[in-house]
Amino acid sequence: MFRRFRARELLVLLSSLAAVVAVTVALRALPDVSPTTAALALLLVVLGAATLARLRTAIVVSLIAMLTLNFFFLPPVGTFTIVDPQNWIALIAFLAVSLVASHLSAVARDRTREAVTRRDEVARLFDVSRDVLLITDGDAANSSLAAFIARRFDLDYVAICVPQGATWIVFESGSLGAHGLSPADLSHAISDAHHTVTLAGRDVRVVPLSLGTKQIGLVATAGRSIEAGTLDALAGLVAIAIERAQFLDQRKNAELARQREELKSALLASLAHDLRTPLTAIRVAADNLRSSWPDEQERREQSELIVTEVDRLTRLFQNILEMARIDAGAVAPDARWVAPSEIVDAARNRVEPALRGRAIELSAESDRLVRLDPRVTAAALSQLLENAARYSPDGSPIQVHALATDDGLTIAVRDHGSGIAPSDLPHVFERFYRGATAKADRSGTGMGLAIARGLLAVENGSVSAENCPDGGARFTIVVPADVK
Repeated sequence: MFRRFRARELLVLLSSLAAVVAVTVALRALPDVSPTTAALALLLVVLGAATLARLRTAIVVSLIAMLTLNFFFLPPVGTFTIVDPQNWIALIAFLAVSLVASHLSAVARDRTREAVTRRDEVARLFDVSRDVLLITDGDAANSSLAAFIARRFDLDYVAICVPQGATWIVFESGSLGAHGLSPADLSHAISDAHHTVTLAGRDVRVVPLSLGTKQIGLVATAGRSIEAGTLDALAGLVAIAIERAQFLDQRKNAELARQREELKSALLASLAHDLRTPLTAIRVAADNLRSSWPDEQERREQSELIVTEVDRLTRLFQNILEMARIDAGAVAPDARWVAPSEIVDAARNRVEPALRGRAIELSAESDRLVRLDPRVTAAALSQLLENAARYSPDGSPIQVHALATDDGLTIAVRDHGSGIAPSDLPHVFERFYRGATAKADRSGTGMGLAIARGLLAVENGSVSAENCPDGGARFTIVVPADVK
């Protein structure tokens, strides 16, 4: 940039000298040209140089124009001697006017350049502030902010330094080579308004970050020069951004704590309800079996009731264990080749008590094999089958369609119930979520669909829900897999 500036100054100087020569030749070609006319014409050249170049260039052009006026237009012409005292006054006045005009032009140009620079700096600060508002992840806020500042201000290096105990956490954008800010540099800089350290032969400006009277860190920059006022404004903006990031973290933690409390309350309420019903039924059946009045048929019915309710409790605790395994990341896929119909059979066997009296209408391609984890996929499908049986009329069929394509396995489960309320569709896969109709008509914990989604995520699969045009709901599983 300095070389370009020097080249521009030299170009203006040479152009001005050429203009002086051209004006002199043109005026000399005219008969009876007065010195006043020559002085005004040469003054225009000086003003042009002052407008386009720095003051020192304009001074050089002024001196050359003055000498040209003296040599070619003030008598005796052709010498630098001045005989008439009035010509001395004219020559000095020409030089003074040219110098003052050059100075005023240079001042106006510098102020214009300063105004443009400040406008650009304000625009850069505005862009950074907008970037701060777009940051929603508190964990990555400081790293993102350093990158934003480096990009907006065209800096080679930006570091946001936050103290943590006796050490510093440094979020950097750009590089200073093999060198970096040391704790000694940072500890020294924290006590100064502005501090400059030299690393790898480069000046790094370090400015404290303050919120009121409290210093919360440092910002270090290297590269293009930034005026002190802009640096202070930038430091204030960074301090506000850090405080906002901390607020985002606190709000996120508070939201997570609230959600955990809601989940605990929902889980306890669901478990209390779902445990009370089968336990009451088991106790009543057990008391009946101890009585003398039941005959053999009634004892068999009471025994089957106990087995059914025990199976129900087993599925409930199995769901709780499945959810705990998903949260702990303890579900690992074990892929192998299997037919889609085998997965459907395995899922049906897992929830056979819930499907009693139901016809499973299966349509599947048995001649193509898919490579996936049949255990995980069947466990997820069993949740959908149980959900279809729970929310459809007794005795109605459940349709299962399995399709193996080159992209993987797709299994759709269709029931003939009342469908899903439009307001519930976006939430059906959330934990413990149960629509108003489901809460009123059916018991359950609201874990089944959430478990299905969590299990499929282990295989990079997905599950979706929709209402069928002719009634009922359809849940569709999509699992990426190799097919042969």
